[in-house]
Amino acid sequence: MQSTPGILVVLGTGGTIAGSAASADDNVAYRAATLPVATLIASLPVPAGVAVESEQVAQLDSKDMDFATWRALTGRVAGHLARPEVAAIIVTHGTDTLEETAYFLERVLAPAKPVVFTAAMRPATSRLADGPQNLADAVAVATAPGARGVVVVVAGTVHSALDVRKVHPYRLDAFGSGDAGPIARVEEGRVRSLRPWPEGDGARLGLDRLPSDASGWPWVAIVTSGAGADARSVPALVDAGCASIVVAATGNGRIHAALEASLREAMRRGCVVLRSTRCLDGTVIDAPGACGTDIPSAGALTPQQARVELIVRLLERRDGGSA
Repeated sequence: MQSTPGILVVLGTGGTIAGSAASADDNVAYRAATLPVATLIASLPVPAGVAVESEQVAQLDSKDMDFATWRALTGRVAGHLARPEVAAIIVTHGTDTLEETAYFLERVLAPAKPVVFTAAMRPATSRLADGPQNLADAVAVATAPGARGVVVVVAGTVHSALDVRKVHPYRLDAFGSGDAGPIARVEEGRVRSLRPWPEGDGARLGLDRLPSDASGWPWVAIVTSGAGADARSVPALVDAGCASIVVAATGNGRIHAALEASLREAMRRGCVVLRSTRCLDGTVIDAPGACGTDIPSAGALTPQQARVELIVRLLERRDGGSA
């Protein structure tokens, strides 16, 4: 647990928080990832005794996040966490894939020190930009006694990386935590805890397991079950070399009959399959003998989280484990 002052490292990856538009009234038609992280934190308020360092790890629109950037970010986070003088890390990120990157970092590093992701729904040039307040809140969380693990701070709300998901395409409070609920709120610079923080000492993959070549990462796809679901995509994916599939099922993990049969065949061919739900809240609840329960459940993981989970499991399996 880290609660003493020290160095706060801010790692920039781009996103809307670093975006700019031609007009201060334009919150939609902007260009993401144009401002360096050093500019974003130039006037960042920090507590006494805390020094701030910044580093530009990447500069991209998070819709274009890739495995090479994940590996680079993981390496920089791990390197700074290993420095005794570093108290916490803040990562600025785009909102589109923030939940995936945060979940990935928690599963790979499971850090004890705070790694705080923050983002914005409006570009830095907006008349009502939300990035500066989100960054200030991230500092409050990163320096709060008891803070630990990978968390996401947006719109005054702190979410665990294990639960966070983007739930709205435009609102400033665009993130939720499903049934688990947020960890804390940030109110006038003070952090009010609502439930326990991530332990930060769970199973971790480790940086050394991440392929340096992006082409060496496992291919995991998501298919969706729904009315008139077409199963032809499943054998096509397997034939093309897809290592694993997440099915975003309806309701309580239910899969269209045609798609279910195709997924079972994919499993027989060695493809690892996980069954999630399209519902934003809740968890898949299985009963013995229920239809489709021979396809493993992802539990409370969203399809996006389940995909990242399978990537991690497949990387683990390459070293002799099992997915």
